[in-house]
Amino acid sequence: MLLFIDESGDPGREIDRGSSKYFIVALLAFENHNDASAVDERIDLLRVEMGLTDHFEFHFNKMKPGQRKQFLSAIAPYKFMYWGIVINKAKLSAQEVHFKQSLHKYACGLVFENAKPRLSNTIVVIDGTVSKDFRQQLKTYLSRRLKDDSGRCLIKKLKVQDSKKNNLLQLADMVVSSLARVYGAKRDSSDYRKLIAHREVQVELWPK
Repeated sequence: MLLFIDESGDPGREIDRGSSKYFIVALLAFENHNDASAVDERIDLLRVEMGLTDHFEFHFNKMKPGQRKQFLSAIAPYKFMYWGIVINKAKLSAQEVHFKQSLHKYACGLVFENAKPRLSNTIVVIDGTVSKDFRQQLKTYLSRRLKDDSGRCLIKKLKVQDSKKNNLLQLADMVVSSLARVYGAKRDSSDYRKLIAHREVQVELWPK
Protein backbone atom coordinates (compact mmCIF):
# COMPACT_ATOMS: atom_id res chain seq x y z
CA MET A 1 0.00 0.00 0.00
CA LEU A 2 1.06 3.57 -0.73
CA LEU A 3 0.12 6.39 1.64
CA PHE A 4 0.49 10.13 1.09
CA ILE A 5 0.07 12.59 3.99
CA ASP A 6 -0.87 16.24 4.00
CA GLU A 7 -2.28 18.70 6.49
CA SER A 8 -4.33 21.88 6.57
CA GLY A 9 -4.22 24.63 9.15
CA ASP A 10 -1.41 25.11 11.61
CA PRO A 11 -0.50 23.30 14.85
CA GLY A 12 -0.34 26.52 16.90
CA ARG A 13 -2.54 26.72 19.99
CA GLU A 14 -2.98 30.52 20.14
CA ILE A 15 -6.28 30.73 18.25
CA ASP A 16 -6.98 34.24 19.56
CA ARG A 17 -3.71 35.38 17.99
CA GLY A 18 -4.32 34.06 14.50
CA SER A 19 -3.76 30.30 14.70
CA SER A 20 -6.32 28.20 12.85
CA LYS A 21 -9.23 26.80 14.85
CA TYR A 22 -8.74 23.36 13.32
CA PHE A 23 -5.71 21.29 12.39
CA ILE A 24 -6.49 18.59 9.83
CA VAL A 25 -4.42 15.65 8.63
CA ALA A 26 -5.44 13.41 5.73
CA LEU A 27 -4.08 10.08 4.56
CA LEU A 28 -4.48 9.35 0.86
CA ALA A 29 -4.12 5.63 0.13
CA PHE A 30 -3.63 3.37 -2.88
CA GLU A 31 -3.78 -0.39 -2.47
CA ASN A 32 -1.23 -0.99 -5.24
CA HIS A 33 1.20 0.79 -7.54
CA ASN A 34 -1.00 0.32 -10.62
CA ASP A 35 -3.83 2.33 -9.06
CA ALA A 36 -1.38 5.05 -8.03
CA SER A 37 0.19 5.17 -11.50
CA ALA A 38 -3.22 5.50 -13.15
CA VAL A 39 -4.03 8.57 -11.04
CA ASP A 40 -0.56 10.00 -11.59
CA GLU A 41 -1.03 9.75 -15.36
CA ARG A 42 -4.53 11.24 -15.17
CA ILE A 43 -3.20 14.29 -13.35
CA ASP A 44 -0.53 14.77 -16.02
CA LEU A 45 -3.23 14.62 -18.69
CA LEU A 46 -5.37 17.06 -16.73
CA ARG A 47 -2.70 19.74 -17.06
CA VAL A 48 -2.95 19.42 -20.84
CA GLU A 49 -6.75 19.54 -20.76
CA MET A 50 -6.69 22.65 -18.57
CA GLY A 51 -4.04 24.40 -20.66
CA LEU A 52 -1.48 24.43 -17.86
CA THR A 53 2.28 24.05 -18.01
CA ASP A 54 3.92 20.68 -17.38
CA HIS A 55 5.29 21.98 -14.08
CA PHE A 56 2.06 23.49 -12.74
CA GLU A 57 1.49 22.46 -9.11
CA PHE A 58 -2.10 21.69 -8.18
CA HIS A 59 -2.51 23.52 -4.89
CA PHE A 60 -6.05 24.06 -3.62
CA ASN A 61 -5.55 27.54 -2.19
CA LYS A 62 -3.95 28.81 -5.41
CA MET A 63 -6.68 27.52 -7.71
CA LYS A 64 -10.02 28.94 -8.81
CA PRO A 65 -13.23 27.15 -7.74
CA GLY A 66 -13.83 25.86 -11.26
CA GLN A 67 -10.32 24.42 -11.45
CA ARG A 68 -10.73 22.67 -8.10
CA LYS A 69 -13.98 21.04 -9.20
CA GLN A 70 -12.53 20.00 -12.55
CA PHE A 71 -9.56 18.39 -10.82
CA LEU A 72 -11.61 16.47 -8.25
CA SER A 73 -14.21 15.38 -10.82
CA ALA A 74 -11.45 14.00 -13.05
CA ILE A 75 -9.84 12.03 -10.23
CA ALA A 76 -13.03 10.80 -8.52
CA PRO A 77 -13.54 7.68 -10.72
CA TYR A 78 -10.10 6.27 -9.86
CA LYS A 79 -9.29 3.80 -7.11
CA PHE A 80 -8.06 5.54 -3.99
CA MET A 81 -9.34 6.09 -0.47
CA TYR A 82 -8.69 8.52 2.33
CA TRP A 83 -8.94 9.02 6.06
CA GLY A 84 -9.00 12.34 7.89
CA ILE A 85 -8.65 13.60 11.43
CA VAL A 86 -9.96 17.06 12.30
CA ILE A 87 -8.48 18.45 15.52
CA ASN A 88 -10.61 21.09 17.26
CA LYS A 89 -7.73 22.75 19.07
CA ALA A 90 -9.94 24.75 21.43
CA LYS A 91 -11.19 21.51 23.01
CA LEU A 92 -7.82 19.85 23.54
CA SER A 93 -6.62 19.47 27.09
CA ALA A 94 -3.10 20.44 28.12
CA GLN A 95 -2.37 16.78 28.78
CA GLU A 96 -3.26 15.76 25.23
CA VAL A 97 -0.65 17.91 23.52
CA HIS A 98 2.02 20.24 24.85
CA PHE A 99 3.60 22.03 21.88
CA LYS A 100 3.29 22.51 18.14
CA GLN A 101 5.30 19.56 16.93
CA SER A 102 3.49 17.27 19.35
CA LEU A 103 0.13 18.30 17.89
CA HIS A 104 1.33 17.42 14.40
CA LYS A 105 2.58 14.04 15.59
CA TYR A 106 -0.54 13.53 17.72
CA ALA A 107 -2.85 14.14 14.74
CA CYS A 108 -0.82 11.80 12.53
CA GLY A 109 -1.00 9.11 15.20
CA LEU A 110 -4.80 9.38 15.43
CA VAL A 111 -5.40 9.14 11.71
CA PHE A 112 -2.91 6.29 11.27
CA GLU A 113 -4.60 4.41 14.10
CA ASN A 114 -7.93 4.70 12.27
CA ALA A 115 -6.34 3.43 9.05
CA LYS A 116 -4.40 0.64 10.79
CA PRO A 117 -6.79 -2.25 9.93
CA ARG A 118 -6.18 -1.60 6.23
CA LEU A 119 -2.40 -1.18 6.38
CA SER A 120 0.09 -3.79 5.20
CA ASN A 121 3.65 -3.48 3.92
CA THR A 122 3.03 0.25 3.63
CA ILE A 123 5.19 2.94 2.05
CA VAL A 124 4.46 6.40 3.47
CA VAL A 125 5.30 9.52 1.45
CA ILE A 126 5.44 12.97 3.04
CA ASP A 127 6.27 16.41 1.68
CA GLY A 128 9.88 17.51 2.01
CA THR A 129 8.87 20.84 3.54
CA VAL A 130 8.42 19.23 6.97
CA SER A 131 11.46 19.39 9.21
CA LYS A 132 14.01 16.58 9.38
CA ASP A 133 13.45 16.40 13.13
CA PHE A 134 9.71 15.88 12.69
CA ARG A 135 10.27 13.23 10.01
CA GLN A 136 12.48 11.27 12.39
CA GLN A 137 10.01 11.65 15.24
CA LEU A 138 7.15 10.51 13.04
CA LYS A 139 9.10 7.51 11.80
CA THR A 140 9.93 6.45 15.36
CA TYR A 141 6.37 7.06 16.52
CA LEU A 142 4.81 5.00 13.73
CA SER A 143 7.31 2.15 14.04
CA ARG A 144 6.42 1.81 17.72
CA ARG A 145 2.64 2.08 17.41
CA LEU A 146 1.76 0.53 14.06
CA LYS A 147 2.47 -3.17 14.44
CA ASP A 148 0.52 -6.26 13.48
CA ASP A 149 -0.42 -9.08 15.85
CA SER A 150 3.01 -10.66 15.44
CA GLY A 151 4.78 -7.43 16.40
CA ARG A 152 5.96 -6.62 12.89
CA CYS A 153 5.81 -2.95 11.86
CA LEU A 154 3.13 -2.20 9.26
CA ILE A 155 5.22 0.66 7.83
CA LYS A 156 7.84 -0.60 5.38
CA LYS A 157 9.38 2.76 4.51
CA LEU A 158 8.96 6.50 5.07
CA LYS A 159 9.91 8.56 2.01
CA VAL A 160 10.31 12.29 1.57
CA GLN A 161 9.50 13.88 -1.77
CA ASP A 162 8.92 17.34 -3.21
CA SER A 163 5.20 18.02 -3.64
CA LYS A 164 5.96 20.24 -6.64
CA LYS A 165 7.18 17.13 -8.47
CA ASN A 166 4.75 14.59 -7.03
CA ASN A 167 1.20 14.49 -8.40
CA LEU A 168 -0.06 12.28 -5.60
CA LEU A 169 1.13 14.63 -2.86
CA GLN A 170 -0.71 17.33 -4.77
CA LEU A 171 -3.83 15.16 -4.72
CA ALA A 172 -3.38 14.78 -0.95
CA ASP A 173 -3.38 18.58 -0.72
CA MET A 174 -6.62 18.75 -2.69
CA VAL A 175 -8.23 16.14 -0.44
CA VAL A 176 -7.24 17.67 2.90
CA SER A 177 -8.13 21.16 1.68
CA SER A 178 -11.56 19.92 0.60
CA LEU A 179 -12.08 18.68 4.15
CA ALA A 180 -10.81 21.94 5.62
CA ARG A 181 -13.31 23.86 3.50
CA VAL A 182 -16.15 22.16 5.38
CA TYR A 183 -14.90 23.65 8.65
CA GLY A 184 -14.19 27.09 7.26
CA ALA A 185 -17.76 28.45 7.01
CA LYS A 186 -17.28 29.22 3.31
CA ARG A 187 -20.18 29.50 0.89
CA ASP A 188 -18.83 26.57 -1.12
CA SER A 189 -17.99 24.53 2.02
CA SER A 190 -19.52 21.26 0.78
CA ASP A 191 -18.91 21.61 -2.97
CA TYR A 192 -15.55 19.87 -3.07
CA ARG A 193 -15.86 17.13 -0.46
CA LYS A 194 -19.02 15.76 -2.04
CA LEU A 195 -17.17 15.14 -5.32
CA ILE A 196 -14.89 12.59 -3.61
CA ALA A 197 -17.16 11.49 -0.74
CA HIS A 198 -17.37 7.96 -2.17
CA ARG A 199 -13.60 7.63 -1.62
CA GLU A 200 -13.86 8.57 2.04
CA VAL A 201 -13.27 5.78 4.57
CA GLN A 202 -13.46 7.85 7.74
CA VAL A 203 -13.15 11.47 8.81
CA GLU A 204 -13.17 11.98 12.56
CA LEU A 205 -13.61 15.17 14.55
CA TRP A 206 -11.38 15.11 17.67
CA PRO A 207 -11.84 15.36 20.60
CA LYS A 208 -15.13 13.51 20.31
